[in-house]
Amino acid sequence: MSVEELELVVSRLAADELALFSRWFDEFRAQQWDRQIEADILAGKLDTPGEHADDDFESGRCTSL
Repeated sequence: MSVEELELVVSRLAADELALFSRWFDEFRAQQWDRQIEADILAGKLDTPGEHADDDFESGRCTSL
């Protein structure tokens, strides 16, 4: 199924079906994001930014939220 076909199907959903689909899709995207972050962590892609954040915190260059 193409993206265009998916768009057409979604555009024809009734309001209650669209709400169910939207909740499902939000959860799907959140799971995708979680998997990507986990892969980035395991690959070491966040090591340097994490070290910079630690340095900023330890040197007092952070403020409370």
